[in-house]
Amino acid sequence: MSFRWLAFPLILLLFCITAAAFLFAFAVVLVYPALPSLEVLTDYQPKVPLRVYSADGKLIGEFGEERRAVIAIEKVPKPMIAAILAAEDERFYQHSGVDYIGVARAALSNFVSGGVRQGASTITMQVARNFFLSKEKTITRKFNEMLLAFKIEHSLAKDQILQLYINQIYLGQRAYGFAAAAQIYFGKPLEKLTLAEYAMLAGLPKAPSRFNPIVNPKRAKQRQQYVLGRMRALGQITDAQFAEADEQHLVVK
Repeated sequence: MSFRWLAFPLILLLFCITAAAFLFAFAVVLVYPALPSLEVLTDYQPKVPLRVYSADGKLIGEFGEERRAVIAIEKVPKPMIAAILAAEDERFYQHSGVDYIGVARAALSNFVSGGVRQGASTITMQVARNFFLSKEKTITRKFNEMLLAFKIEHSLAKDQILQLYINQIYLGQRAYGFAAAAQIYFGKPLEKLTLAEYAMLAGLPKAPSRFNPIVNPKRAKQRQQYVLGRMRALGQITDAQFAEADEQHLVVK
């Protein structure tokens, strides 16, 4: 008798898992063919502002709603890439669009903290959302985001996806992309920034207004320290580099 009572919950759990898997597969079959074309990604043509220069080549002014400076992935400094991956998607080059390990870790962290403190959106999922979807927090949008991430990963190389993210993500102050943000926040090209400045920029995608170093310098510093801490934990920087970057006083425009 006791064996029956133990077996029943296991059979019920197995049935629920099987039913959920069947429903998920059925939804994929229905939704996947209707996903948008990826032409906007493969033929990326962002809005670039009109720039006016003086006779000696100095920038006089920019005109346009979006401040943007497109940069090839080969030109992005390695510390910038390391900071972005540490902050947003440390397993970017290992997963296939959806990081199941990251999902499990975020779920555990949120359960322990009693609230939604960590997300599980990969860089590929963020690209899908920024180009094709709204930011409404619904199950349908998240499902479509995951399917689009799989489609993007199937069609584009990892470096292509990362390049799209680096150039398209909104970082506050009308800045789209990290090259534009470097000029807007620090008045320097991306390759001239310090580790502390890279970490500050890498912390912006999560909440550009909340971690804006101009509007909220205290929160921006806390977020920068988090990014530096993740870089140190992943072995991307040493303790000495962490301390030096943490102590550097940043001057923002």
